[in-house]
Amino acid sequence: MSDLFEELAGINKLIHEPARLAILTALSVCKSTDFTYLQRLTGLTQGNLSGHLGKLEEAGYLVITKQISGKRPLTTISITPSGRQAIESHWAGLERLRDQARSWQPDDR
Repeated sequence: MSDLFEELAGINKLIHEPARLAILTALSVCKSTDFTYLQRLTGLTQGNLSGHLGKLEEAGYLVITKQISGKRPLTTISITPSGRQAIESHWAGLERLRDQARSWQPDDR
C-alpha cells in the first residue's frame, strides 16, 4: 500500500494549497465571479488573493479580465476548461485516496 503514500506525496501542490483549492472549488460551480466577491468568500487579503490568482492564471486554470465599470475597476475571474478539469480530477483523486486510506493496514512492526 506504499502506492497510497506515494500518491499522497505527489498531489498537485499548486491546486492543493488551501487558498487556491478554495478559489478553484468556488469557480468550478459558477461561470465567473468578481474579485471582491471571491475575496469575501475566501477571506483572503487583496494582495494574497491577487498572488494566488496570478499563479492559477499562469498555470492556465483561470482567465482574469480587468475593465472599468463606471469609474471603478472591475476584475472578473473565470475558470478555464483545463482549470475545471484540474479541480475535478483533484477532488476525484482525493476521494480515491481517502477510500484507499480507509482500507490501509500498517505492516506489523
